[in-house]
Amino acid sequence: MTEKNKTQLSLLITIFILFVFSNNLNLDTGSIIEGGRNSKDFIQEALPLDMSIFDAQPYPVCEKKITFFCSVAWLGLSETFQMAYIATILGFLLAVPLSVVASSNLNFGKIKFISRAILSFIRVLPSLVWAIFFVVAVGLGPLAGVLAMTIYTVGFLGKLQYEAFEGISNHPIESARAIGMKKWQIVHHVVFPESANNLMSQLLFMLEYNMRHGAIIGLVGAGGIGYYLNLYLKLGIYDRVMSILMIMFVSVMLIDSISNALRKKYFNETKQ
Repeated sequence: MTEKNKTQLSLLITIFILFVFSNNLNLDTGSIIEGGRNSKDFIQEALPLDMSIFDAQPYPVCEKKITFFCSVAWLGLSETFQMAYIATILGFLLAVPLSVVASSNLNFGKIKFISRAILSFIRVLPSLVWAIFFVVAVGLGPLAGVLAMTIYTVGFLGKLQYEAFEGISNHPIESARAIGMKKWQIVHHVVFPESANNLMSQLLFMLEYNMRHGAIIGLVGAGGIGYYLNLYLKLGIYDRVMSILMIMFVSVMLIDSISNALRKKYFNETKQ
Protein backbone atom coordinates (compact mmCIF):
# COMPACT_ATOMS: atom_id res chain seq x y z
CA MET A 1 0.00 0.00 0.00
CA THR A 2 1.37 3.38 -1.01
CA GLU A 3 1.74 6.32 1.33
CA LYS A 4 -1.11 8.11 -0.46
CA ASN A 5 -3.43 5.13 -0.02
CA LYS A 6 -2.53 4.90 3.69
CA THR A 7 -3.42 8.56 4.13
CA GLN A 8 -6.75 8.11 2.34
CA LEU A 9 -7.58 5.02 4.40
CA SER A 10 -6.74 6.85 7.64
CA LEU A 11 -8.99 9.73 6.59
CA LEU A 12 -11.89 7.37 5.79
CA ILE A 13 -11.50 5.57 9.14
CA THR A 14 -11.45 8.92 10.96
CA ILE A 15 -14.62 10.07 9.21
CA PHE A 16 -16.33 6.72 9.87
CA ILE A 17 -15.53 6.95 13.59
CA LEU A 18 -16.82 10.54 13.59
CA PHE A 19 -20.19 9.41 12.25
CA VAL A 20 -20.37 6.47 14.66
CA PHE A 21 -19.69 8.67 17.69
CA SER A 22 -22.14 11.32 16.46
CA ASN A 23 -24.82 8.66 16.13
CA ASN A 24 -24.07 7.23 19.58
CA LEU A 25 -24.40 10.68 21.16
CA ASN A 26 -27.65 11.37 19.26
CA LEU A 27 -26.33 14.70 18.01
CA ASP A 28 -29.26 16.59 16.51
CA THR A 29 -28.32 18.77 13.53
CA GLY A 30 -31.69 20.47 13.88
CA SER A 31 -30.58 21.81 17.26
CA ILE A 32 -27.47 23.23 15.63
CA ILE A 33 -29.59 25.15 13.11
CA GLU A 34 -31.86 26.36 15.92
CA GLY A 35 -28.77 27.33 17.88
CA GLY A 36 -27.66 29.49 14.98
CA ARG A 37 -30.98 31.37 15.10
CA ASN A 38 -30.68 31.79 18.88
CA SER A 39 -27.14 33.09 18.48
CA LYS A 40 -28.37 35.65 15.97
CA ASP A 41 -31.05 36.81 18.42
CA PHE A 42 -28.47 37.02 21.20
CA ILE A 43 -26.15 39.19 19.11
CA GLN A 44 -29.03 41.49 18.16
CA GLU A 45 -29.94 41.92 21.84
CA ALA A 46 -26.31 42.28 22.92
CA LEU A 47 -25.50 45.11 20.51
CA PRO A 48 -24.88 47.94 20.90
CA LEU A 49 -22.87 47.48 24.08
CA ASP A 50 -24.24 48.90 27.32
CA MET A 51 -21.60 51.30 28.62
CA SER A 52 -23.49 51.88 31.88
CA ILE A 53 -21.18 49.33 33.50
CA PHE A 54 -18.63 52.18 33.60
CA ASP A 55 -21.02 54.38 35.60
CA ALA A 56 -20.53 54.87 39.34
CA GLN A 57 -22.51 52.57 41.63
CA PRO A 58 -24.13 53.68 44.91
CA TYR A 59 -21.76 51.70 47.13
CA PRO A 60 -20.82 53.22 50.52
CA VAL A 61 -17.12 52.56 49.90
CA CYS A 62 -17.32 54.63 46.72
CA GLU A 63 -18.60 57.88 48.14
CA LYS A 64 -15.23 59.64 48.02
CA LYS A 65 -13.70 57.87 45.04
CA ILE A 66 -13.39 58.78 41.37
CA THR A 67 -16.48 57.76 39.39
CA PHE A 68 -14.74 55.17 37.20
CA PHE A 69 -13.31 53.33 40.20
CA CYS A 70 -16.84 52.80 41.53
CA SER A 71 -18.13 51.22 38.32
CA VAL A 72 -19.12 47.59 37.85
CA ALA A 73 -16.39 47.26 35.23
CA TRP A 74 -13.59 48.43 37.52
CA LEU A 75 -14.79 46.76 40.73
CA GLY A 76 -15.30 43.39 39.04
CA LEU A 77 -12.14 43.50 36.95
CA SER A 78 -9.89 44.70 39.75
CA GLU A 79 -11.23 42.05 42.12
CA THR A 80 -10.64 39.35 39.49
CA PHE A 81 -7.07 40.55 38.89
CA GLN A 82 -6.31 40.65 42.61
CA MET A 83 -7.68 37.14 43.03
CA ALA A 84 -5.65 35.88 40.07
CA TYR A 85 -2.45 37.54 41.31
CA ILE A 86 -2.71 36.18 44.85
CA ALA A 87 -3.61 32.69 43.62
CA THR A 88 -0.78 32.65 41.08
CA ILE A 89 1.93 33.68 43.55
CA LEU A 90 0.70 31.36 46.32
CA GLY A 91 0.20 28.48 43.91
CA PHE A 92 3.67 28.98 42.44
CA LEU A 93 5.33 28.95 45.86
CA LEU A 94 3.39 25.86 46.98
CA ALA A 95 4.08 24.03 43.72
CA VAL A 96 7.88 24.45 43.90
CA PRO A 97 8.59 21.94 46.72
CA LEU A 98 6.17 19.40 45.22
CA SER A 99 7.74 19.73 41.78
CA VAL A 100 11.26 19.45 43.21
CA VAL A 101 10.37 16.19 44.94
CA ALA A 102 8.56 14.95 41.79
CA SER A 103 11.60 15.43 39.53
CA SER A 104 13.23 12.17 38.48
CA ASN A 105 16.73 13.61 38.12
CA LEU A 106 16.86 14.78 41.76
CA ASN A 107 16.48 11.25 43.14
CA PHE A 108 13.95 11.64 45.93
CA GLY A 109 13.03 7.96 45.71
CA LYS A 110 9.48 6.76 46.30
CA ILE A 111 8.39 10.18 47.56
CA LYS A 112 8.48 11.25 43.92
CA PHE A 113 5.42 9.10 43.14
CA ILE A 114 3.49 10.54 46.10
CA SER A 115 4.20 14.07 44.92
CA ARG A 116 3.19 13.26 41.36
CA ALA A 117 0.01 11.60 42.59
CA ILE A 118 -0.92 14.75 44.53
CA LEU A 119 -0.31 16.96 41.50
CA SER A 120 -2.29 14.63 39.25
CA PHE A 121 -5.21 14.51 41.68
CA ILE A 122 -5.36 18.30 41.81
CA ARG A 123 -5.37 18.56 38.00
CA VAL A 124 -8.17 16.01 37.65
CA LEU A 125 -10.67 18.61 38.87
CA PRO A 126 -10.87 21.88 36.88
CA SER A 127 -10.74 25.19 38.70
CA LEU A 128 -14.52 25.58 38.32
CA VAL A 129 -15.14 22.38 40.31
CA TRP A 130 -12.66 23.48 42.96
CA ALA A 131 -14.53 26.80 43.11
CA ILE A 132 -17.82 25.00 43.77
CA PHE A 133 -16.16 22.99 46.53
CA PHE A 134 -14.72 26.07 48.24
CA VAL A 135 -17.95 28.06 47.87
CA VAL A 136 -19.62 25.27 49.86
CA ALA A 137 -16.71 25.19 52.35
CA VAL A 138 -16.09 28.90 53.01
CA GLY A 139 -19.10 30.60 51.43
CA LEU A 140 -19.59 32.97 48.54
CA GLY A 141 -16.97 35.58 47.74
CA PRO A 142 -13.36 36.15 46.66
CA LEU A 143 -11.87 33.80 49.28
CA ALA A 144 -13.45 30.79 47.58
CA GLY A 145 -12.12 32.00 44.23
CA VAL A 146 -8.60 32.54 45.53
CA LEU A 147 -8.49 29.10 47.17
CA ALA A 148 -9.83 27.39 44.04
CA MET A 149 -7.34 29.07 41.71
CA THR A 150 -4.48 28.52 44.16
CA ILE A 151 -5.14 24.79 44.38
CA TYR A 152 -5.43 24.40 40.63
CA THR A 153 -2.30 26.51 40.10
CA VAL A 154 -0.37 24.11 42.34
CA GLY A 155 -1.39 21.13 40.20
CA PHE A 156 -0.90 22.87 36.86
CA LEU A 157 2.40 24.58 37.61
CA GLY A 158 3.71 21.62 39.59
CA LYS A 159 3.69 19.44 36.47
CA LEU A 160 5.24 22.14 34.28
CA GLN A 161 7.92 22.82 36.87
CA TYR A 162 9.10 19.26 37.39
CA GLU A 163 9.19 18.78 33.61
CA ALA A 164 11.35 21.90 33.39
CA PHE A 165 13.64 20.56 36.13
CA GLU A 166 13.94 17.24 34.34
CA GLY A 167 14.74 19.03 31.09
CA ILE A 168 17.96 20.62 32.32
CA SER A 169 21.33 19.01 31.62
CA ASN A 170 22.49 16.34 34.07
CA HIS A 171 26.13 17.43 33.86
CA PRO A 172 25.91 20.35 36.34
CA ILE A 173 23.80 18.21 38.71
CA GLU A 174 26.30 15.37 38.63
CA SER A 175 29.16 17.83 39.12
CA ALA A 176 27.41 19.31 42.15
CA ARG A 177 26.92 15.83 43.62
CA ALA A 178 30.58 15.01 42.97
CA ILE A 179 31.78 17.93 45.10
CA GLY A 180 29.52 16.90 47.97
CA MET A 181 26.58 19.31 47.63
CA LYS A 182 23.39 18.35 49.47
CA LYS A 183 20.11 18.07 47.59
CA TRP A 184 18.76 21.41 48.75
CA GLN A 185 22.03 23.06 47.70
CA ILE A 186 21.82 21.44 44.27
CA VAL A 187 18.26 22.69 43.89
CA HIS A 188 19.18 26.22 44.99
CA HIS A 189 22.48 26.64 43.16
CA VAL A 190 21.95 24.48 40.06
CA VAL A 191 18.34 23.51 39.33
CA PHE A 192 16.68 26.90 39.92
CA PRO A 193 19.22 28.97 37.95
CA GLU A 194 19.23 26.50 35.05
CA SER A 195 15.43 26.48 34.77
CA ALA A 196 14.78 30.12 35.70
CA ASN A 197 13.62 31.13 32.21
CA ASN A 198 11.03 28.37 32.09
CA LEU A 199 9.81 29.12 35.61
CA MET A 200 9.33 32.80 34.79
CA SER A 201 7.47 31.96 31.60
CA GLN A 202 5.22 29.52 33.45
CA LEU A 203 4.47 32.06 36.17
CA LEU A 204 3.39 34.72 33.67
CA PHE A 205 1.33 32.21 31.69
CA MET A 206 -0.45 31.10 34.86
CA LEU A 207 -1.34 34.69 35.70
CA GLU A 208 -3.00 35.04 32.30
CA TYR A 209 -4.77 31.71 32.79
CA ASN A 210 -6.10 32.61 36.23
CA MET A 211 -7.24 36.00 34.97
CA ARG A 212 -9.34 34.32 32.29
CA HIS A 213 -10.71 31.66 34.62
CA GLY A 214 -11.38 34.21 37.32
CA ALA A 215 -14.41 35.22 35.29
CA ILE A 216 -15.56 31.62 34.91
CA ILE A 217 -15.36 30.66 38.58
CA GLY A 218 -17.23 33.85 39.42
CA LEU A 219 -20.25 32.23 37.78
CA VAL A 220 -20.58 29.91 40.79
CA GLY A 221 -20.29 32.71 43.34
CA ALA A 222 -16.52 32.81 43.80
CA GLY A 223 -16.24 36.58 43.36
CA GLY A 224 -14.75 38.74 40.65
CA ILE A 225 -16.27 40.02 37.45
CA GLY A 226 -17.88 36.62 36.90
CA TYR A 227 -20.40 37.56 39.60
CA TYR A 228 -21.71 40.41 37.44
CA LEU A 229 -21.54 38.25 34.32
CA ASN A 230 -23.72 35.63 35.98
CA LEU A 231 -26.11 38.26 37.31
CA TYR A 232 -26.67 39.87 33.90
CA LEU A 233 -27.06 36.46 32.23
CA LYS A 234 -29.81 35.52 34.70
CA LEU A 235 -31.55 38.86 34.16
CA GLY A 236 -31.23 38.57 30.39
CA ILE A 237 -29.34 41.89 30.08
CA TYR A 238 -27.23 40.67 27.17
CA ASP A 239 -25.83 44.05 26.16
CA ARG A 240 -24.14 44.24 29.57
CA VAL A 241 -23.01 40.62 29.25
CA MET A 242 -21.32 41.47 25.96
CA SER A 243 -19.74 44.57 27.50
CA ILE A 244 -18.21 42.47 30.28
CA LEU A 245 -16.94 39.92 27.75
CA MET A 246 -15.29 42.70 25.76
CA ILE A 247 -13.68 44.07 28.92
CA MET A 248 -12.33 40.62 29.74
CA PHE A 249 -11.00 40.26 26.21
CA VAL A 250 -9.19 43.60 26.33
CA SER A 251 -7.79 42.98 29.82
CA VAL A 252 -6.47 39.50 28.93
CA MET A 253 -4.90 40.88 25.73
CA LEU A 254 -3.26 43.63 27.79
CA ILE A 255 -1.89 41.17 30.34
CA ASP A 256 -0.68 38.96 27.50
CA SER A 257 1.18 41.90 25.92
CA ILE A 258 2.79 42.86 29.23
CA SER A 259 3.76 39.22 29.85
CA ASN A 260 5.37 38.97 26.42
CA ALA A 261 7.32 42.17 27.04
CA LEU A 262 8.51 40.89 30.43
CA ARG A 263 9.49 37.54 28.94
CA LYS A 264 11.57 39.20 26.22
CA LYS A 265 13.24 41.57 28.68
CA TYR A 266 13.93 38.83 31.22
CA PHE A 267 15.19 36.33 28.67
CA ASN A 268 17.44 38.89 26.95
CA GLU A 269 18.97 39.87 30.28
CA THR A 270 19.63 36.27 31.28
CA LYS A 271 21.25 35.49 27.93
CA GLN A 272 23.70 38.38 28.23
